Amino acid sequence: MPSRFPFPPYANGWFRVAYSDELAPGALRSARFFGRELVMFRDSRGEAHVLDAICAHLGAHLGVGGTIVDGDRIRCPFHAWEWGADGACKRVPYSDRVPANARIRTWPVAEKNGLVMVWHHDQNAPPSFEVPELPHFGKPNWTPYRILRWTVKSRWLDMNENAVDRAHFVYVHGAHTMPESTVEADGPLLKCVSRMKLGTPQGDIAGGIDTTDYGPGFQTVHLTGIIETWMVNTATPVDDEVTDVTFAYSVNTVDGASDTHGVGAAIIRDLEKQMGQDIPIWENKAYLTRPMLVEGDGPFGVYRRWMKQFFSTTW
Repeated sequence: MPSRFPFPPYANGWFRVAYSDELAPGALRSARFFGRELVMFRDSRGEAHVLDAICAHLGAHLGVGGTIVDGDRIRCPFHAWEWGADGACKRVPYSDRVPANARIRTWPVAEKNGLVMVWHHDQNAPPSFEVPELPHFGKPNWTPYRILRWTVKSRWLDMNENAVDRAHFVYVHGAHTMPESTVEADGPLLKCVSRMKLGTPQGDIAGGIDTTDYGPGFQTVHLTGIIETWMVNTATPVDDEVTDVTFAYSVNTVDGASDTHGVGAAIIRDLEKQMGQDIPIWENKAYLTRPMLVEGDGPFGVYRRWMKQFFSTTW
């Protein structure tokens, strides 16, 4: 069956592989992303490392039965070869010789905003942009992340067109008015500012959704109107069909809101409902390279020109 998408499955950029609190010292964590088996751990200094999980000796999975040695090496469960955080073999316990070319692929890592992120590039080029430190993260007046997770049979760069799709807010999510939106592309950043009316028991109030994409895998959404909320959205391809999507919500508690009671919880429930409305559409739609757009649809062209920079090949 031909793919629903004309673009490659794995874009170039920063992608979340774990949340910081999921990576405990002294423990290995396995994951499958980009169609590859990965393993990650913290070294004795607390720094996160991500490597391919397949041992270069005879193919054992380092994350299944492997152990951390001296805080800085992974010991293979099959023949006890030891691999450093730099990907080089450090010790073969039954041989005096370590093959000079014994290496495992390592991934550039950035740990920011409570996320462990890796840089993916299909030609192994180094990072060309950085993910910023978010000003609200960890501040006492913001609630800890509440994380919601979905496995979606689609690709994020198609799903993410929702940010510029004005009409769907009304016809899918029941917004009272069509949002007024502006979109600006600036290198790896895409900024979408939307203003709309939000329905409340006290009537409609003005609300805003300010979305900023930092490449193809990391997005922030700043919601204002009822109560200030930040969403940190990440989407990492598992393989060429499936994407692992997480939304991490944080609510400003200045007005007494929290992530478990009251207005803040109601906003999060509504956002979760919207995701449930979107997923069946995403999983069954096709990406049309020449969609039949009309006035009012939104700036799809700006978004699509922006997204093409994250692929090494043209399409």
